[in-house]
Amino acid sequence: MYTVYIIQSETTKRFYVGYTSDMNDRLHHHNSGANKSTRHQTPWTVIYQEQYETKKEAWLRERQIKSYKGGSAFKKLVNIGGVA
Repeated sequence: MYTVYIIQSETTKRFYVGYTSDMNDRLHHHNSGANKSTRHQTPWTVIYQEQYETKKEAWLRERQIKSYKGGSAFKKLVNIGGVA
């Protein structure tokens, strides 16, 4: 089972989209500073998750979410500003 996730930095309010087979370990990885692209924006909080059976399905969904990051479809996922 794979999880597609969106996390948000509590300090900068920026978002990060990814996928993993172990959500708890991955969040710890982000918050420990081990991830180069997220280390200066800790702590991170999970704000959205979806489950997929295969790695390919998760990867494709991650790419789809990244393709509309910041747009209305992304805002609907993370429920920003009351948009749902």
